[in-house]
Amino acid sequence: MRFFTCNIRAAKSVKQTCGPSSARLLPSPHDAPRKDPPTVKLVDIAKVIRSKNAGPTVLTLDLLFNDDAGFKLACASPALTPDAIAKLYSQPPAKVQVLPYPPALAIKIVMPRRIVSGDPGDSDVYGAQQHGPMLAVEL
Repeated sequence: MRFFTCNIRAAKSVKQTCGPSSARLLPSPHDAPRKDPPTVKLVDIAKVIRSKNAGPTVLTLDLLFNDDAGFKLACASPALTPDAIAKLYSQPPAKVQVLPYPPALAIKIVMPRRIVSGDPGDSDVYGAQQHGPMLAVEL
């Protein structure tokens, strides 16, 4: 009867193989280092992320940044384009406006509300709880 041995070491960038001799560790092509640039979460660079009504049928999202670098990063990010925001909020892209305002280091996003404020089924009359999806956005 023959016994196989495996060296059980935790290694992030190697693949474990077992055999009749001592165990070997081989690099795995699936563990190659990522070449994507690191992402930054919107909540880490914005000092304010809020939502509110702009009338009974329009919702606004306000993003206020701590510094010019964070503001410029957000403005250049594909995660804050009208198409990306429309997908996040289930809106047609043509109905979403993204309006940067450099003097205030702010971005205002404007879109229609899904339900008119105060109508049956509206769970947020003031629109103050609609910023939630923005908290998970990575730039």
